[in-house]
Amino acid sequence: MVFKTIGNRLNPVILFFHAMGVTGESSMPVAKKLAEKFYCVMPTSTVYCTGQRYLSKSDEVQQITGFLKNDGIKEVELVVASSIGADLAMAFLTDAKMPVKHVFFDGGQFAQIGKLTRKIMVPFLYLAIKSLYWSKGKTLKKIMWCDDENIKPYFIEAGKRMTYGNLKRQLMDSLEDKPFPKLPVELQKHTFWEFGSIEDHFKYRNAVMQTYEYGNFPIFDGCNHMQYQIKEPDGFAGMLETVIETGRLPELPFAS
Repeated sequence: MVFKTIGNRLNPVILFFHAMGVTGESSMPVAKKLAEKFYCVMPTSTVYCTGQRYLSKSDEVQQITGFLKNDGIKEVELVVASSIGADLAMAFLTDAKMPVKHVFFDGGQFAQIGKLTRKIMVPFLYLAIKSLYWSKGKTLKKIMWCDDENIKPYFIEAGKRMTYGNLKRQLMDSLEDKPFPKLPVELQKHTFWEFGSIEDHFKYRNAVMQTYEYGNFPIFDGCNHMQYQIKEPDGFAGMLETVIETGRLPELPFAS
C-alpha cells in the first residue's frame, strides 16, 4: 500500500478507505478541510500500487495497522469508507483490534456476490478502469453519474497502476456471499450507513439495517453515489466534524 497523510499526527485520527478505481488521494479534498484539527490517513489499496502484489484483505488490514502503530497511533477517531472501501473498512473494524470511536459509510458497497459471479466481473471491471487511463478520463461519464475534472486524476492514476492480477485477487476475497460481520452495539450506535436516494447502492440499505439494528441509516434525498462528498467536500468535511463532536449528523436540508 501507499499512505498519504495530512495534519498533525498528535491530533485525533481520521482513517479513509477509498472507492474502487481511484487512489487514496481521492479523499484529499475532504481531508484538507479537516487537517487543522485532525490527522488524516489515506491508504491506497495495493490493487492500485505500482510494483506491489495484492494478497488479501487480511494483508491490507495488517499493512494499515502496521502503519498506524509505527506512527504512534493507538486509536482512530473516525473511519470514513466510500463505496467498496466499506468492505475493507469492515475487515479493519473486526480484525485490526484497534479502537474506533465513529464510522461513516458513504454509499457503501455491501453486495454479497457469489464467487463465480465475481470472477466473471473481473474482465469487465478491468476494462472499465483501464479505459479511464487510456482515454485520460474521457470515459468516466460512461461508468459514473458525473465526470467532474477534479476527480478524474484519481481515476486516471489508479487505472495506470492497476494490473489484472491484482484486481482479480481483490475480487476473489471481497464482497463475499456470507453474513455481514458482527459489530459491538456501542460502535453501531456511532456508525452511519448513508446512502443517496437515487444511487444504485441504496438497495443494500435494508440488509445493513436488519443486521445492525442499533446503527444510523441516513438517506441523502435526491443524491447519487457519493454526490455530497464529490460535489461539496467542504460541507462533507463539516458534517464529519459534527459526527465526531456530537455523535450526530448536522441539520442538512437533504438528509432524512
